Amino acid sequence: MPDKTILLADDDLAIRTVLTQALTRAGYDVMATGNAMSLWRMIAEGEGDLVVTDVVLPDENIFELLPRFKKARPGLPIVVMSAKNTIMTAITATERGAFEYLPKPFDLNEMLSVVEKGLEQAARGASTTSERKKQQAEELPIVGRSAAMQDIYRVIARMTQTELRVMITGESGTGKELVARAIHDYSRRKNAPFVAINMAAIPRELIESELFGHEKGAFTGASARYAGRFEQAHGGTLFLDEIGDMPMEAQTRLLRVLQEGEFSPVGGSKSRRTNVRIIAATHRDLQTLINDGRFREDLYFRLNVVPIRLPPLRERLGDIDDLVQHFLDNCKALGLPEKTLSRNAIAQLRKYRWPGNVRELENLLQRLVAIEIEDEINAAAVEREMASIASNTGSGGADDKVDLGLATEKYLAQHFAEYEGGLPPSGLHERIIRQVEKPLIMAALSATNGNQIKAAQLLGINRNTLRTRIRDLEITIIRKTN
Repeated sequence: MPDKTILLADDDLAIRTVLTQALTRAGYDVMATGNAMSLWRMIAEGEGDLVVTDVVLPDENIFELLPRFKKARPGLPIVVMSAKNTIMTAITATERGAFEYLPKPFDLNEMLSVVEKGLEQAARGASTTSERKKQQAEELPIVGRSAAMQDIYRVIARMTQTELRVMITGESGTGKELVARAIHDYSRRKNAPFVAINMAAIPRELIESELFGHEKGAFTGASARYAGRFEQAHGGTLFLDEIGDMPMEAQTRLLRVLQEGEFSPVGGSKSRRTNVRIIAATHRDLQTLINDGRFREDLYFRLNVVPIRLPPLRERLGDIDDLVQHFLDNCKALGLPEKTLSRNAIAQLRKYRWPGNVRELENLLQRLVAIEIEDEINAAAVEREMASIASNTGSGGADDKVDLGLATEKYLAQHFAEYEGGLPPSGLHERIIRQVEKPLIMAALSATNGNQIKAAQLLGINRNTLRTRIRDLEITIIRKTN
């Protein structure tokens, strides 16, 4: 946009020079400074059409001045740069009224694109003011400065300012609930409840009751009225974890609630209005489930308004250092001894594939802190613990046989540990049997090319029983053609 002036503030002469040259080549006039007071003077005098500034300047933190800038010039777009690339930097920039936040190092083309968009918005007369609350003192437990995480921080920061539904995808252990909580905790619903429900942990026959509640006498065992999760989360956020495991009948009812904004408890006739923000998450490929007829496409579009994909830890190994320090600090807060990791130990961690992602790293560090005597944990200790993990998971060689009993024992131990000393929801037997039975039946059907009679014989069960389980488990039969 010709005849536009950019105010640039950064105490790094090299950055000022590079940005001044790039903005000048793009046709802008540039007024550059290395301190906050000079920048404030230019803004107060009405100079500039857009500001590009570092957060930390020699005389002031820009976050402290942003409210003053916005009060003096409400329509002035401000682009914030920072080398302190945490989620709180992105959220604070958004909360204090910045038009955009860019982590350092940044791409020049991206910077020019942001500047152009900011000027276009200012030309339309749109205000970018978004002041609403002061920054909370503590940082969120979302750690990492990799490019992938920076993109996520920026989306989270934007989502705290909206009521849009969010779909979070990612492998188990990547921190999906942490992201959902971050969006809630920094949104206008922050003082209302955040209620989470894991679809994979609730027996299918109880999911509707858990979501929508039930009246007394609605079914056998319903001895009193129960307020479901929608009612519990009224005014706040409802986090639907592992949405891909929701049965089809519950999907249909959830879709009606999203469309009509009201629900009826199981066994009840009176509708209740719902005022909740929905955030969903899954580690499964919902598009595959849709193609297989196991997830409603219309529900998917209702939930997937803003998608956020969390990368597995193996795609952001550069964050290992920050994650290690974060988890060591957590261990200290839990009363465990204060420990450090040697550089070689951290290098060893970067060589691992982390199938359990961030959660696996946290568990490993807790074990190391608890069992190691030395104040500094070395690479040998890390190697020993990882060798133990590989041995227990049967990954030592191609001819190793899996001990199902041991594998089940390890799975249950981890399952109970996730509830931090408490107990998981009732119905554990049914959930575990379901998780084992479904892949077993699918394997038998695959081996018999979808022939249910042969599959029943292979499994040693009645054919009618097999048909019932195929229906209840929502198994799609695929027959191979030659």
